[in-house]
Amino acid sequence: MSQQHVAGPFDVTVTPQGQPEVRDGVTTGRMAIDKQYHGELEGKGVGEMLSAMTTTEGSAGYVAIERVTGTLQGRSGSFVVQHTGTMARGAQSLSITVVPDSGTGELAGIAGNMRIRIEERKHFYEFDYILPQL
Repeated sequence: MSQQHVAGPFDVTVTPQGQPEVRDGVTTGRMAIDKQYHGELEGKGVGEMLSAMTTTEGSAGYVAIERVTGTLQGRSGSFVVQHTGTMARGAQSLSITVVPDSGTGELAGIAGNMRIRIEERKHFYEFDYILPQL
């Protein structure tokens, strides 16, 4: 198993689910995530996100679970990624990790980490992963 690297653009729509709650200056909310990945990862991502925004400019956090279904370098199946992100006065920290043993089909056994980059309002992914040989 050697590590692979793929990258490409993705489209994302985030839709609020219910009303956000504001308490003690912190706004919490729940959103549905709908993504379309393009490139060597071609498929759809569907998930849910929980977020918290503070009254301090640039300070917030989110967690999300997203199921990605499609083809990865020609291998079809699905896997789940877990997002954990924080911003501390604008300084960002983001971890997106494949949930162990969540791979199905030809993606069974997948492990890896994803990064997201936003440039001029366009979203891009970079995905480093390992997969057992078929």
